Amino acid sequence: MEGVGCPKEGQKAKKRRALAILEALKAAYPGAKTELKHNSPFQLLVATVLSAQATDKSVNEATPALFARFPDAKALAEARPEEVEPYIRRIGLYRTKARNLVALAKRLVEAHGGEVPRDKRALMALPGVGWKTATVVLGAAFGVPGIAVDTHVARLAQRLCLSEAKSPEKIGADLERLFPKEDWVFAHHALVLHGRYVCTARKPRCPACPLAPHCPSRREG
Repeated sequence: MEGVGCPKEGQKAKKRRALAILEALKAAYPGAKTELKHNSPFQLLVATVLSAQATDKSVNEATPALFARFPDAKALAEARPEEVEPYIRRIGLYRTKARNLVALAKRLVEAHGGEVPRDKRALMALPGVGWKTATVVLGAAFGVPGIAVDTHVARLAQRLCLSEAKSPEKIGADLERLFPKEDWVFAHHALVLHGRYVCTARKPRCPACPLAPHCPSRREG
């Protein structure tokens, strides 16, 4: 279904359709934000690292005990990966993630005084942090404009015929050209929610979709 029946349209027409999609998203998901539970930029960073190839639900089940034991970068930096593993065992790739989290915390303490940097390049220099994680954290924690692209956003970008790109970075760039900069962070969160609960991978709920009037890939009935 991805990108089925995409119209041949110019950039201006696509942008008008994108703005209509944005307005529908605002009506459907006012105040959209991350579903990862956190109380600080550090906790959001840790939760976002853990969410790679895992569900937000599984991360939210693990992090309360994890954050109670390791509430900040200093506490986590003093741990051994083996001490972290039991808290995140239910999450995929938990051994690798435990090593990355400890190394990440040490780097935060050594290079940034234990604080999460507000610079994308500095964030991406941290172990286990890639472009998507850095973009999510900067937007959700500090309001830095950017559209992070996960599987949900990538799927919707194709189905809505807003991008034909394959890499997350290029999809994000396409979406950022279509949506106003002040709405980038909202657009990311709203698209994630819409992909998670309505425009799902296997059984999209097209008849109940508020974006259907603007979606070339919609299915009737």
